[in-house]
Amino acid sequence: MSFWEAIIMGLIQGLTEFLPVSSSGHLAIFKNIFHIQTETGLLYDVMLHMATLGAICVVYWKDVKELFVNGCCMVGLWIFNGVIWISNCFRKQEERRPFKPVLTSPYRRFVLMVIISTIPTGILGILLEKVIGSASELLILPGICLILTSIILFIADRAKPGTKDAGTATYRNSFLIGLAQGVATLPGISRSGTTITACLLSGFQKEFAVKYSFIMSIPAILGAMILQIKDFTTVDLSGGLIWNYIAGMLAAGIVGYICIKTMLIVVKKNRFTIFSIYCLIAGLVSVAFYFIA
Repeated sequence: MSFWEAIIMGLIQGLTEFLPVSSSGHLAIFKNIFHIQTETGLLYDVMLHMATLGAICVVYWKDVKELFVNGCCMVGLWIFNGVIWISNCFRKQEERRPFKPVLTSPYRRFVLMVIISTIPTGILGILLEKVIGSASELLILPGICLILTSIILFIADRAKPGTKDAGTATYRNSFLIGLAQGVATLPGISRSGTTITACLLSGFQKEFAVKYSFIMSIPAILGAMILQIKDFTTVDLSGGLIWNYIAGMLAAGIVGYICIKTMLIVVKKNRFTIFSIYCLIAGLVSVAFYFIA
């Protein structure tokens, strides 16, 4: 992979990760059309996601910090309650100690919601791992998935935002949104578009739907990195290749940060119609190119 190919792929990642148009689909199409062969497989895609993960953490720094602190407190309380439960097993009924409440704030419910969403995402990610890898090699599959994304965005355009937030959303909502995110691991299915649509259909506030969609991607990206750790140990990063990767990651991170800031305004005020039309056109062109080329 050349320096400029790495830069272009980083720009594509940064631009499309937070727009509801599928970054993985665009990367797969770009590599197929321009016949870019990367020995790293999904490794470079994961590294680009690391850059966009950094952009999410910067934009939502306050929320991420609060979620981390409250998550650590929850773990401590669960351990403490476990000790109480064990000690109560050896006490009489009237001597048993009460458990400490854990879910005492919206942020703690937010943490549990993200955990619940991550479970089906992780399961589907593992089950679809081989399918995802092979799908990225064929131009037609990302094209079909982009058409499906167009339909999803068409539905989102007609979904009425509700009133649910971290304090009122149900854990069933979180599980279903996690399933949607798991399906969106297929190249061409927009993760942000699919999860935001699932949030809106679940009755989330529009602003909270966008925030939840971006923040819930953090453990999913970290999970993908763990699954691909074997690639980091086998790929050759000698010579100038490592600098190409770093350049691509910087491009993805900077552009991703700008796009998040932009989409926080666009998604709340405008509709998804333009993105739906774009995905439909991009999908049709991709499918047509597969049969023509």
